[in-house]
Amino acid sequence: MFDAYKKHFHKEIPLRPGAKYAHILVLRKTESYAVFKTDGELNTARVSAGLEDKTQISRLTIFKRKQSTPERLTGREVLRRYDLLPPDDEYNVNFTPDSPDSVIYGYAIGDSGSEKSKVYVDTAFSLTSYDVSHETMTLNAPYEDGTMTRGGNTTNRFSEQDHVVPEIYFPSVVTVRDPTQNTLAYVLNNIRRTKRYGAQTTRTGQVSNQILGLVFADGEIFSNLKLVQAMHDLMAKHQTMTEDLAMVQVAYELIKQDGVIYEFAMGDELESLLDSLDSTFTNEESLKSFLSNLYGETKDYASRAGTSKK
Repeated sequence: MFDAYKKHFHKEIPLRPGAKYAHILVLRKTESYAVFKTDGELNTARVSAGLEDKTQISRLTIFKRKQSTPERLTGREVLRRYDLLPPDDEYNVNFTPDSPDSVIYGYAIGDSGSEKSKVYVDTAFSLTSYDVSHETMTLNAPYEDGTMTRGGNTTNRFSEQDHVVPEIYFPSVVTVRDPTQNTLAYVLNNIRRTKRYGAQTTRTGQVSNQILGLVFADGEIFSNLKLVQAMHDLMAKHQTMTEDLAMVQVAYELIKQDGVIYEFAMGDELESLLDSLDSTFTNEESLKSFLSNLYGETKDYASRAGTSKK
């Protein structure tokens, strides 16, 4: 699957850090109205527009768990479909310590033990400012006949809610630490399968995840904030440049400042990798075989770590 990049992977999930990192460059784009909030209002941050442009602006944000949790739950759905999660395994309540979900994404449940996540996700920032990236919408709750009136009286069941508008971009780096080929493939599949983020996902919140590159390195690389600020500067100079091209070009430049040894998988090489993943994950038998092999890896890790379920 990743034959040309074997040196960047462990043969088994290691018990101790081994300075191998796989960074996934993801360009997230809202494809419907979305709500990313914590306490009633959309999450925002006041930051510099760019690295060169020091103008202070407000940007919409997607906090780390609002990215990783939907992707994790997507993976759990697939595991459950193929009977690879026990019936009593419940998210945030009763994790199975040796499952792919628990070993890769981690858990911490009271006195039941814990596992540090091997997937690092940081807050993502909108490329455009808050002012042009949101819209206040009036919501209502009609009666069953579809109207807002009954007996001559109009209901007061109206409310307002800020929404992120469609086609807002959130450049993001998702890092898998000390990956095996199977653990990276699992995380990539979860990112590509996940289509809804934020609150009210049964009615809105569709987001597309475009994988623009993989960066294999011996350390961590640039932050999401630095990435989006550098893209802002570049696109201000080249106003016809698309978001995906800007993100790739910026990634090549920023990583030179990170002091790491790295190798990119971009363009045709990336497409070949993604095609290989598709051939595995769009065929039921090959998907089941992959998940079974992955579970074997995580069970082996849990056994060596002494965290296997008794």
